[in-house]
Amino acid sequence: MTHTSAATLSPGKPTMHPAEVPRSTPSLQHAIIDLIFASALAPFAAFTPTTDKLRKAAAPRTGRRLGAVVTELRQAKALTQEATNNAASGPAPRMPRGAQYLERTHRCAAGSRSYRLYLPASQPTRPNGLIMMLHACNQTPDDFAAGTHMNALAEKHGLAIAYPEQTRRGNAASCWNWFNPAHQTRGAGEPAILASLARELMQEFGLGRDAVFVAGLSSGGAMAAILADVYPDVFSAAGIHSGMARGAVGNAISAILAMRSGASGGLAPVLAVPAQPVRWIIFQGADDSTVHRSNAAMILVAALGDDAVPTRISTRSAGGRDYARSDYAGSDGATQVEAWMIEDSGHAWSGGRAGGSHVDTKGPDASAQMIRFFLASPA
Repeated sequence: MTHTSAATLSPGKPTMHPAEVPRSTPSLQHAIIDLIFASALAPFAAFTPTTDKLRKAAAPRTGRRLGAVVTELRQAKALTQEATNNAASGPAPRMPRGAQYLERTHRCAAGSRSYRLYLPASQPTRPNGLIMMLHACNQTPDDFAAGTHMNALAEKHGLAIAYPEQTRRGNAASCWNWFNPAHQTRGAGEPAILASLARELMQEFGLGRDAVFVAGLSSGGAMAAILADVYPDVFSAAGIHSGMARGAVGNAISAILAMRSGASGGLAPVLAVPAQPVRWIIFQGADDSTVHRSNAAMILVAALGDDAVPTRISTRSAGGRDYARSDYAGSDGATQVEAWMIEDSGHAWSGGRAGGSHVDTKGPDASAQMIRFFLASPA
């Protein structure tokens, strides 16, 4: 069930629920546990947009003393608070006459989430397709829409765009809970809520699976990967920007390690091969110091296996940044995966717009490339 309120150019203020840190006995062990769960996702929340060359991802460090770990966690906690205080809600994106930008709430057996829905003026009741866009930590749907300029592209192509919103109640930093096994499977948790929302919109607009896509940044990219993996009957293609593979981690501690130096454990169990495989387009900044570049390769492995060989590799420049694009074919010979590695780019949406947060205004336009890939007919 979905509730809709009137469209407005002024973003509504989402209800904020301050994080509840459990009170525990004053032991070092409990203090560490509190810090881990309060700040586990701080690296996702604390990145800042930049167009300058970012520092190289730090090599993994081993053998650190407990005191160093505690100090790092305390610093991460402080970064989380700073990022929360500075999180930009931003103005609602501009709309052409006749377009709609609705505030809605979707409810189902698994739970509920508010979301924004952009309906293009060119196709307000029968859009050509649907893209579900999942924001990063400490972002709002309005902020994410502004930074990715996805609404303008949707207007051009006659697409509907849904922007679900994670709340502070769902996660203290408004991150999607990709690292929690309870939210990595079909039929439960956030994946079930988001898939239910997609199905409802498919029914409302008369869309089939081939016209429904999911994309996301950072924690949103990780959740988009989960949705594509466990709901291949709902989403036909996925765009992952600076994300993680499903099942690469199983708790908050392993999430920190995987983000910093790459996942070292096994992935989630391989699901049955769907009748129609999901197509993937993956973007990763080569200088990302928040999500290690090796995590892009893990998404590729999850999609095609560890023996995948590119059918084409091209190196070019766009928007002032060099990049390498590798194409991988599926069993039918058609391109199933495109992997983009962008030089000198950090943890931010490539080719984004300055009106939103967590964007790199340089580099190839990730939004335009994702739509191009989504709408390309698989052979």
